[in-house]
Amino acid sequence: MAGIVEQWSAAENGNANMTAKGSSRELRHGGRTAHNMSSSSLRKKSDIRVIQKVPYKGLKDFLSNLQEVILGTKLAILFPAIPAAIIGTYCGFSQPWIFGLSMLGLTPLAERVSFLTEQLAFYTGPTLGGLLNATCGNATELIIAILALTNNKVAVVKYSLLGSILSNLLLVLGTSLFCGGIANLRREQRFDRKQADVNFFLLLMGLLCHLLPMLFGYVANGETPAGLIADMSLNLSRASSIVMLIAYIAYLVFQLWTHRQLFDAQDEDDEYDDNVAEEETAVISFWSGFAWLVGMTLVIALLSEYVVATIENASESWGLSVSFISIILLPIVGNAAEHAGAIIFAFKNKLDISLGVALGSATQIGLFVVPLTVIVAWILGINMDLNFNLLETGSLALSIIITAFTLQDGTSHYMKGLVLLLCYIIIAICFFVDKFPQKQPNAIHLGHQLMNNVAAANGEGVFSS
Repeated sequence: MAGIVEQWSAAENGNANMTAKGSSRELRHGGRTAHNMSSSSLRKKSDIRVIQKVPYKGLKDFLSNLQEVILGTKLAILFPAIPAAIIGTYCGFSQPWIFGLSMLGLTPLAERVSFLTEQLAFYTGPTLGGLLNATCGNATELIIAILALTNNKVAVVKYSLLGSILSNLLLVLGTSLFCGGIANLRREQRFDRKQADVNFFLLLMGLLCHLLPMLFGYVANGETPAGLIADMSLNLSRASSIVMLIAYIAYLVFQLWTHRQLFDAQDEDDEYDDNVAEEETAVISFWSGFAWLVGMTLVIALLSEYVVATIENASESWGLSVSFISIILLPIVGNAAEHAGAIIFAFKNKLDISLGVALGSATQIGLFVVPLTVIVAWILGINMDLNFNLLETGSLALSIIITAFTLQDGTSHYMKGLVLLLCYIIIAICFFVDKFPQKQPNAIHLGHQLMNNVAAANGEGVFSS
């Protein structure tokens, strides 16, 4: 047993570091993604001089990993919210408190997952590391969506995923362009349009997949049975989801293999003394990083379960609609670390990184997480389609179009960011004042109250709950 511990400790510090050094140069010059560099801006160097004095090597390695993973982020102050949420669940805290604590706890976990995937990329290389990041980059949203599906809360799934896309396109990008423009008033801010163009092509294709199932209900005449419309919408959505996943796979091939140079975040020295690029070696071993990643994913799943179970009670207690909480509050808190990183690099006039974070995350949600949840719902026997209702789909369509026009010339100033922010505020107000009764969570069509009223006036029920 002692021999096994010694071999494990050697792998932690000796062989692991040699492997990391061998691949770190490839990772740095092979391309760090904008998502990785954005998350790196919230990290801080750990002082392990005290830990090095611990006489027991196994304990020293464990404490060193604990220092790097838990205390190696500026968001470490939010970690106490995790045990507070768990304890509150068993001590009878009110559900709104559990909801709030769970959301705070998810914030540092999302950033730490990005950190761990980057650590693993030092050993797997940039391509496999980028693939791992593309899979785990939005783990929080995906886990919340799947858990909401298992609780048959389709409306919460749709709202939360739509909110993530809107948040990235308008809030994150708008704040980044606004802050970057204010901080660089006397400097022209430019960025590479090629990466943005690819993301917009994919987002528009995803928008088409949302529009067509919704339009079925509006082109049908009064004699069309509601069940037939529902089946048509559901079948089209499932087929479209498969196509969207194929498109996302092609996007990964395009991003990680054939056209990697368009998506690589360049390490450049500037007057801001950005030291993110100086981190050239892994700080934990491969197996430690893998174990921490699995553990944090399980904690994210636990907190996500709390969020899903308490969201409706929090909605009633706070006087806010479920749609507002899911579309506005969940994405802001859940992606706070990633958002802050994008804003920091915009201050440093590195808009390519900020755009890579915002547009890359929006594309990942729209082309990967959304269709995957439809497929998972299909497997679970739950009827979930891509019809996000007229109000929600219209907000998505206009957000994509406005953002595309904002970035069309490859330059930026604070006015562009301000307009995107104001658009997000308008959408937030829209869902804040939305007081329509919550629809059935397992309903295929959500938000057709207007059509029902029109049909009722003609003596026909086109959309039944």
